[in-house]
Amino acid sequence: MVFRASAGLLRALMRKARIFAGMIKVEHTVFALPFAYIGAFLAAGGSPTARELFWITVAMAAARTAAMSLNRLVDRVLDTLNPRTADRALPQGLLRVAEVWAAVLVSFAVLLLAAASLNQLCLRLLPLAVAVLVVYPYTKRWTWLCHWILGAADGLAPLGAWVAVRAAVEPPGLLLFGAVAVWVAGFDLIYACQDYEFDRRYGLCSVPSRFGIAAALWTARTTHLVVPVLLWAAGRLAGAAYLFYLGVLAATLLLLYEHRLVSPRNLSRLNYAFLNVNGYLSVLMFGFTFLDRFLLA
Repeated sequence: MVFRASAGLLRALMRKARIFAGMIKVEHTVFALPFAYIGAFLAAGGSPTARELFWITVAMAAARTAAMSLNRLVDRVLDTLNPRTADRALPQGLLRVAEVWAAVLVSFAVLLLAAASLNQLCLRLLPLAVAVLVVYPYTKRWTWLCHWILGAADGLAPLGAWVAVRAAVEPPGLLLFGAVAVWVAGFDLIYACQDYEFDRRYGLCSVPSRFGIAAALWTARTTHLVVPVLLWAAGRLAGAAYLFYLGVLAATLLLLYEHRLVSPRNLSRLNYAFLNVNGYLSVLMFGFTFLDRFLLA
């Protein structure tokens, strides 16, 4: 009897965990985590220590879990109204609001532990990072600059990793922050096009709802032009070798391909452009950086 009850509880917990992982889109970790590792490897001028990589990974997982959970909480009413998001966990009642709030608080506590375990500067800068993560979910209600604020939140990944290794805010880390910020802002501009009508109907702010889909795609292209420039500059200041720049070239080609997949008249391949291409970009960029620092440093 006790065994059956324990097995039933375990199955229920595992089901909740799967639902929660789906709610926060764990697979989207592929966007920012590789760039955190890029920041760490460039900052180390080779391979960071196992301890540094461990706590950077913990910090990234905690920050992303807190941010995504908070985003779902803030948007739960809108998600219920939007046909694209109405099947998410909170609108469907698959998770309780209190459960998600608990996840937010636990995640921020783990983030605090990770920052304290890295160095004092990480700990001192933590309130600024948390402020960006907390503010972002509300920005679509008052500014169409929300895409760049999201980019800034993700750009903290490589900058935070740089600070974790070097215990200093330095130009290469800031350039990596900028590169990720404009990269994420650019693909979020594309992603937001699918909610054009919903955002206009409910008065939400985005570049597509304010200026139109064509303007949003043009802005995304223009924004992405800056990415390879910032990556190249970060590599130069960090002393990267030629394999890193091959990664920058690969990233540039993927960005060009991404923009060929969508147009104002055809958004059918938007999700592929958003998830697959950008996932390939971050993983490839890290792969080249890893080889560059591991083989040539």
